[in-house]
Amino acid sequence: MKEFVFGSLSTIEQRVAHMRTWRQGIKHHNRLTPRAPRAHDQPTLTVTVQLDRPIARVECVVVEPGTAVFPLQFVKTEWDLLNWAYIESWQTTLPAEPDGTLVRYHIRAYPADGSPPLGTDDEEIFSYLVGEARAPEWAAGSVTYQIFPDRFYPGNGRDWNHVHSLNDIYGGSLRGIIDKLDYVADMGFNAIWLNPFFPDDNTHHGYHATDYFNVNPRLGSMEEIHELVAAAHGRGIRLLLDFVANHWSSQHESFQEALKDPTSRYYEWYHWIDYPHDYETFFGVMHLPQVNVNHPDVRRYLLDSVSFWLGEVGFDGLRCDYALGPSHDFWTELRQVVKRVNPDAWIYGEVVESPATILSYEGRFDGCLDFPLMQAMRDIFAMGRMTLSAFDTFLHQHERYFPSTYILPTFLDNHDMNRFSWLAENDTRKLKLAALCQFTLSGPPVVYNGSEVGVRQYMGMWDQGSQGMAECRQPMLWGDEQDADLREFYRWLIHFRREHPVLWHGRRQTIHLDETTQTYAYARFDENETILVALNLSEEERVVAVAHGRHTHTFTLPPWSGGVHVMG
Repeated sequence: MKEFVFGSLSTIEQRVAHMRTWRQGIKHHNRLTPRAPRAHDQPTLTVTVQLDRPIARVECVVVEPGTAVFPLQFVKTEWDLLNWAYIESWQTTLPAEPDGTLVRYHIRAYPADGSPPLGTDDEEIFSYLVGEARAPEWAAGSVTYQIFPDRFYPGNGRDWNHVHSLNDIYGGSLRGIIDKLDYVADMGFNAIWLNPFFPDDNTHHGYHATDYFNVNPRLGSMEEIHELVAAAHGRGIRLLLDFVANHWSSQHESFQEALKDPTSRYYEWYHWIDYPHDYETFFGVMHLPQVNVNHPDVRRYLLDSVSFWLGEVGFDGLRCDYALGPSHDFWTELRQVVKRVNPDAWIYGEVVESPATILSYEGRFDGCLDFPLMQAMRDIFAMGRMTLSAFDTFLHQHERYFPSTYILPTFLDNHDMNRFSWLAENDTRKLKLAALCQFTLSGPPVVYNGSEVGVRQYMGMWDQGSQGMAECRQPMLWGDEQDADLREFYRWLIHFRREHPVLWHGRRQTIHLDETTQTYAYARFDENETILVALNLSEEERVVAVAHGRHTHTFTLPPWSGGVHVMG
């Protein structure tokens, strides 16, 4: 089965093309050491040059705070086998700045022949925010429930709408979410990531927003969103806003005005290719024009929206959709605004890219959704196309690569991909085993509504005749339709994680791995507690004896099952 979420990097050819472009020209790629400077740090800035003409000098021009020019020093020349060309490295050190300072700069390279200076090929303006790049304390111990509003619960005593297609409006509402908050709290979730609820052009998913300061009338009212926030907080549940900064609906008032009049002040809010017929979009979807986040008025509109939802309305953080779209500078300023409005807010990004790119957002986001781990867990538990040894190696390398302060929420599926259960051919044993692994690793878990009660999809998103991404957005099950056994397993798992902070703060050590028996075990431990976790990925019952320090335990594991053992 071809199931790989990193679509733009899914082939060797695509990766080679990506890396070739990454190296060519004048590139900075936000390379600072340290990546997230704190007060008193003097960050080292690196630029690489790969051109067919000599460069005499390279400068970093700081434009905020104040103005200053810092010459870069030539460091070395290396041979780039990929592009069959030399590549030069240049560096400079920037001065230390106090906490809270936003530093903005651009790069200029001066050709030796005296021709005009050249800018970088990646981004025009770069920036960083000085300060401790650390997520709020509550983030590490969170267990988040992703709610897709239209498919969660109708509320107000209504049934689901009569529909003809998975892309129709099913009738979920904010009232329905409020009605089911006791269910969310009883399951043990202490955070909700709420998919978009802004007014839109009548999509079931809400990502075609037409207004960033209001609630879609078919979902509810502004009064109900305030009620939802208060009711969730009253149950100890925080709310995360799904925030899209890269694009919005072509029905947005500003775009309609720009279409009518090229002299409109909104004209520069968009990237026109051939006005008015062609413009930059989100992956070629003409209904989703890309907005110019570097235009001051667009940026003010977006950041004012963030301030409104986190400040006046009371949301507790942001899940930033398609974070690869807007510039790093935009996200730097967004962090400054968010932390000013609510220093305890949690910000994480959706960056469907390599770990290196994910880490480049350190100092802007508190972390990113863990797409690499999600892919590995689907590969080994659902599709069986990864060995235990490879999975174990991946985990150790993954854990070493990212700093502990950079929080990576984990997940098995979401609204944009085939459900895990579909990939596992609805084998609930495999889902439970994957969830057990997910919940005993350090990243805070996210559960897509319905995964915990047996919501199924009936066709793959990419199968001929399918309804695309809507295939994974079947409505939530309630009452006797739920898989009670699966639900209770998730309830136990969520509460188990919340009761044992060692699962998010402790260290991890592999204590058993046997490819022949398909068994695997690791310990999560700190100075106070040790938890042993054992997994059986075979069709046979296995007895696994494991030891960690002075602790030993023997697990008897049925086929495709796991177990935990807690020791003080």
